[in-house]
Amino acid sequence: MKITITFDRIRGEEKSLALEARRAGCSAELVDGRALFFEATAKKSEQKFGDIVLQRCISYYRSLFLTRIMEHFGAYVINTSKVSEVCGNKLVSSMVLARAGVPTPKTYVALSSESVDEAAEALGYPVVLKPFVGSWGRMISIAKDNQTLDTIVELRESIPNPIEHMYYLQDFVERPPRDIRAIVAGDDIIATVYRNAAANEWRTNVARGATTTAFKPDKELKEIVLKAAHVVGGGILGVDVMESSEGYLVHEVNNTVEFKGAQAASKTKIAAKMIEYVIRSAKR
Repeated sequence: MKITITFDRIRGEEKSLALEARRAGCSAELVDGRALFFEATAKKSEQKFGDIVLQRCISYYRSLFLTRIMEHFGAYVINTSKVSEVCGNKLVSSMVLARAGVPTPKTYVALSSESVDEAAEALGYPVVLKPFVGSWGRMISIAKDNQTLDTIVELRESIPNPIEHMYYLQDFVERPPRDIRAIVAGDDIIATVYRNAAANEWRTNVARGATTTAFKPDKELKEIVLKAAHVVGGGILGVDVMESSEGYLVHEVNNTVEFKGAQAASKTKIAAKMIEYVIRSAKR
């Protein structure tokens, strides 16, 4: 079996996945998505994608477009373009999760700077502003009052990209200084860790210095995590959960999940479990 692993920045995770694929007796090829080009209107591609593609591009748009192109030419891709589209856009994710009854933070969307103040007042300060597309905690900010919000909006309005002139606002959830990252492959939760925020940092991204601690999830958390993974389309996913006074809240589902931080705390060989799922999927 040949597994193609696409990337646009090669990290330890991609190297581990290729190694585990070879250990499982598969041929594994690492392919830089930035180097690819296609005749999009052709019925067939001269590119050979192998038996299955594991999509690992970090860029939301590159991942989405490359997956759609590969699917157009008949490739079996994990995760699918539908999953990529849902998970990569926070607005779409929030609506899909909420519609399915997955508990998630209250979220408002303002489609211009003219309505963002009213949206924040309706949600209630403090509010968390997030970009619609992005990772590693970049451009996420807290507005504790109207004055702070106006400063953030003024900065966002100076950015030429029109998507930054629309606003995704989320309730600031009172929680411990940590969140939960659960890594899912199909119907299995293969690792769960607490991501403990670094000192003087409220964001829990490992890229921002968070540390990880493995733990055993309870029944309620397992059910919420698997439901969230299912409703976005399934595959290999990272489900991020907060502990609130009202219970668990899913605040994000990651399509190209990083697992270096989780692996540092977990005894499970995460890359090996992911490859096992890829192989099972290819054989179906």
